[in-house]
Amino acid sequence: MAKNLRGKSAILCTSGPEETIQLGQFIGETLKPGNVIGLCGELGTGKTHLIKGLAMGLGVDHRYYVTSPSFTIINEYPGRTPLNHIDLYRLEEMGQTEELGYEEYFYGDGVTAIEWAEKILPLLPEDHLMVEIAHLGENRRKFRIRGFGRPYRDIARKIDRWKADRPAAASQ
Repeated sequence: MAKNLRGKSAILCTSGPEETIQLGQFIGETLKPGNVIGLCGELGTGKTHLIKGLAMGLGVDHRYYVTSPSFTIINEYPGRTPLNHIDLYRLEEMGQTEELGYEEYFYGDGVTAIEWAEKILPLLPEDHLMVEIAHLGENRRKFRIRGFGRPYRDIARKIDRWKADRPAAASQ
């Protein structure tokens, strides 16, 4: 089956790391075991801050220090729903992902969040949530969140509704 290239989108902006974490927490509260979320964006756009919020939303104990696993590639955090945090920054070629056992994470009992997901787009499940992050200034970030597949389109709609309830800083 061909990948669904069209998905429901939500676009919003944050004006600092705290708002990015709040967005991540809201997204985390909507995710379920087996969900996959890809994050794309330049270095320093806030991918790890968003994942810190995801961890909060998934019930990961606040005593765990959520950090980007740049050297270990995968960090696993237990929570109400476990979080598997994969960072592909150092991945040089897509073939290296097989060594990671990525399918166990994609189709497991936890939520899998992948930084630098653009490096493995063909390997992502057809249904997934994709978050593209761009710099808008020193602390401002623009998020384009696309849901591919019905459950993920529903998540994008919930984010759109959440955005509508936020102050002007969270709008486009």
